[in-house]
Amino acid sequence: MPLTQEEMSLLINGPLFRDVGEELLRSLTELEGASLVRFDPGVVYSPQHFRRSLAVVLSGQLQVTKGTLAVSVLGPGDLFGAAALYSDEPEFATTITARRPSRCLMLEQRLVDRLLAEQGKIRENYLRYLTGRIRFLSGRLQTLAQPGVEGKLVRYLLANGDSSCPATQLCQRLGVSRASLYRAFSALEDSGLITRKGKTITIVDPAGLETVL
Repeated sequence: MPLTQEEMSLLINGPLFRDVGEELLRSLTELEGASLVRFDPGVVYSPQHFRRSLAVVLSGQLQVTKGTLAVSVLGPGDLFGAAALYSDEPEFATTITARRPSRCLMLEQRLVDRLLAEQGKIRENYLRYLTGRIRFLSGRLQTLAQPGVEGKLVRYLLANGDSSCPATQLCQRLGVSRASLYRAFSALEDSGLITRKGKTITIVDPAGLETVL
């Protein structure tokens, strides 16, 4: 089954194929090394079971975990598999589980090599994506290294500024319990450093927030 128009639009506006011509995308699934794969709920990627491919999520939802820590949730437009594409080892202790039926565009390493060599825009997009991932992971490591829930929350807020993030998702990002997160929020609010309205978090005193670290 070829890409739908909705999937085409998703790819054009996504991190890898942004501003790439529709002609290439329409022929993409006909190229050797490209395939459309449907995943039923369950584990789709693990250190024991993985494909050396770059994947673009077209529909559904996938959960990424490292060890026992939930790292992120992937949805339409997100990529996975980049870290293992050119590595002799799969991503360390990374497991990806389909939380609902999902459809992905899988690009084998040899095809990715070809696209990067022949398509300057894809090469530029991919380098930009990897740079963003490095920044995200560096911030993530700093957050995890910061002792205490309050410190982790402060580092997240300083890195992301005013934001709107569901509590469940924030707990997963910081690797903390909901109760601990709420206590940290209350402490920062009581100190007049932040305010919360629903899911929206506003930093009132950035300089004061930095003194918490």
